[in-house]
Amino acid sequence: MFENLSDKFQDVFRRLRGQTTISESNIAESMQEVRDALIDADVNIEVADGFVNEVRQACLGESVVRSVTPGQQAVKIVHDKLVELMGSAEAELNTGAHPNVILMVGLHGSGKTTTSAKLARHLKGKGKKVLLAACDVYRPAAVEQLKVLGEEVGVPVYAEEGVGDVPGIALRALERARSENDDFLIVDTAGRLQIDADMVQELVMVSNLTQAGEILLVADAALGQQAVSVATHFNDALHLTGIVLTKLDGDARGGAALSIRKVTGCPVKFTGSGEKMEDLDVFHPDRMASRILGMGDVVSLVERAVEKIDQEEAAKFEEKIRKNTFDFDDFLGQLRQMTRLGGLETILKFLPGGDKLSGVAELAPSKFAGMEAIICSMTKYERANAEQIDMPRRRRIAKGSGRSVDEVSQLIKQFLLMKKVMKNNSLLDRMAGGMRGGFGGMGGMGGFGGMGGFGGMGGFRMRGSNYTPPKKKRRKK
Repeated sequence: MFENLSDKFQDVFRRLRGQTTISESNIAESMQEVRDALIDADVNIEVADGFVNEVRQACLGESVVRSVTPGQQAVKIVHDKLVELMGSAEAELNTGAHPNVILMVGLHGSGKTTTSAKLARHLKGKGKKVLLAACDVYRPAAVEQLKVLGEEVGVPVYAEEGVGDVPGIALRALERARSENDDFLIVDTAGRLQIDADMVQELVMVSNLTQAGEILLVADAALGQQAVSVATHFNDALHLTGIVLTKLDGDARGGAALSIRKVTGCPVKFTGSGEKMEDLDVFHPDRMASRILGMGDVVSLVERAVEKIDQEEAAKFEEKIRKNTFDFDDFLGQLRQMTRLGGLETILKFLPGGDKLSGVAELAPSKFAGMEAIICSMTKYERANAEQIDMPRRRRIAKGSGRSVDEVSQLIKQFLLMKKVMKNNSLLDRMAGGMRGGFGGMGGMGGFGGMGGFGGMGGFRMRGSNYTPPKKKRRKK
């Protein structure tokens, strides 16, 4: 999402940074390009025009015109205006009742059932007691789907077989939630191919009976400008409290995220970007603005790392690095830690400029899967003693992993080189600092120190390190 928009923004800002002054002419040309980029990303036309006009006026203000860095000032203005457009801060869930009722609504196929389970997992992770209510009695297997997902995330599901009274099911689910002293009741409702009067009336009845404190519209981001129209219709009928944008990992161009709050007044509260239950993120307007402008989102990456990386394992890995005793088992653990964060391509998207590297063949998940296959084909002795892996062993490992002997040899060679490099104390300190910052033993997010040695398989040939092989001393004749 936002890749094309981000690229066009960065092209515009590159030219602005090269200007010694900001004038009516150069800012007009740049803003026209920004407007075109926004519309191409499916941003509502009125929203795009209003945004561009506000940025133009701010860029021509006295403080920018007289600034010693007008280009940088313009970037800051665009960033601030993007944040303002999407909401100045994250919009938290409304709470106060007990249980807090969250009504999930949306069109057919938007991902309501999956999102309901994701949200249940999110709240459970915060120590809340949650109950899911299966109120989509029209779509075949919808109730069964929610039961399966509920079991996956460890949240109970209230369902009634062969009952079509949706308001009644919701009310009885609420009574169950009260009796079980649940903190949240999430009601999964039926979708339609289009908004119709009967559907809306049923949802209104459910909302009134349960006194829902949150009515979240689950909207497919790939709908583009149509997502804004859908949100407007639902908001007029139900008075929405928030939006969940789904399928941001697909072909969505991101315009809905920029338009929906301005047009409907409803904040985007969550975004979904995958099928896994953990693929639900709180929407942070300031972080999204930074990602759109190519500045990365390191804060979100650190939060992911803290949540998903085993800190005890990270501490042990740090100690092994310092003593230079780590082996292939330790490296395999770091590969798997990285996978928990979504893989290297996902990590790069959170780093400033990292989006430029996404899609590079050397960074593809298959490369790292190949490394894992090779290591898993080693014996316990071989993992602990890489320098003892001779050619017969390498041929056996290659056969067992389905990789070539050259790939096995290259991995071992780079691993041994990395161990040699790790004797450089400054590099160790840099990596340890990165791990204490929450990235676990990921092999040095501060420059990919640990992963860096695996050039033959992953594309990193220690280019980022300060290591220089010592020169051989000449013997005196």
